[in-house]
Amino acid sequence: MLNPQDTVSDRPAMTRRTFIQHTVAAAAVTAAFGALNRSIGAESSTRETLVGSNVYGWTQYAARDKKPFDVGEVISALRDAGYDYLESFMNLDQPEENGKFADQLKAKGLQPVSLYSGGRLHEAGKADATVEKLLAACKVCQQAGFKVLSCNPDPIGRSKTDEELKTQVVALTRLGEALNAMGMRLGIHHHLPEMAENAREFHYNFKHTKPGVVGLCYDVHWVWKGGIQPLAALQDYGNRVVTWHLRQSRDGVWWEDLDTGDIDYGEVAAFARKHQMPRRFTVELAIENGTKVTRSVVENHRRSREFVRRVFES
Repeated sequence: MLNPQDTVSDRPAMTRRTFIQHTVAAAAVTAAFGALNRSIGAESSTRETLVGSNVYGWTQYAARDKKPFDVGEVISALRDAGYDYLESFMNLDQPEENGKFADQLKAKGLQPVSLYSGGRLHEAGKADATVEKLLAACKVCQQAGFKVLSCNPDPIGRSKTDEELKTQVVALTRLGEALNAMGMRLGIHHHLPEMAENAREFHYNFKHTKPGVVGLCYDVHWVWKGGIQPLAALQDYGNRVVTWHLRQSRDGVWWEDLDTGDIDYGEVAAFARKHQMPRRFTVELAIENGTKVTRSVVENHRRSREFVRRVFES
């Protein structure tokens, strides 16, 4: 950003080559988003805004308050706060339970939108079985109305080898293609292990797959915490975003609600609007050591819903 006190003469002149480079880069971003919009058709044309919550933070609050976790109470609280959906963990061992969860959402006026899962996808000879198990559960999920699988390939306690990453992207491609065929989308999620070594695994997953097949569940804060600025990630991979995870921190520590802080969500929202990106925003109010909790989980979600309305829906 330019300093308002700068004058034109203080700034280096843009050469013809630099101008062309900037123009080509901007055109490439625009073309990439245009191609994605065409590939996902009606989803892009309607651009319905849906705001949900991830279940993880609710389980943390229940444990913190020494209360049993009651998903029915969570769904009711989210409905009353103006949310559209709850994102929970996909049940791989009992696929029919995902359908029952969808029924719980619908009974209280919420929608089945997305589910979260891990997946051991890097092991040669075993990745296919993992994909089959995921697809068996996703078939039930699709029939129940879910649209997105947010999948975080399992970390293994060390960096994956090149061969393991090759196996992983083959599995991700197969998974994404099968989900597309059944009318769902795959969004890859990341935590800090994938951001190690200059985000080696994060970049590998995308540089070796196609945007229309392997999408991105863009957890803005984890990517930021891993060393990539939010707009830089969007410029590189925004054409893959199928759903969002939103969290905030101050001085690097997770904040209790979604508000101002380390991440400038205003510029993130502006980018999303400009490029007409999918609008499934999942609030994830996780807590960690150092998080200052001064309000109830319900009040923090109510405040966060207002923040999304003010920033992303204005």
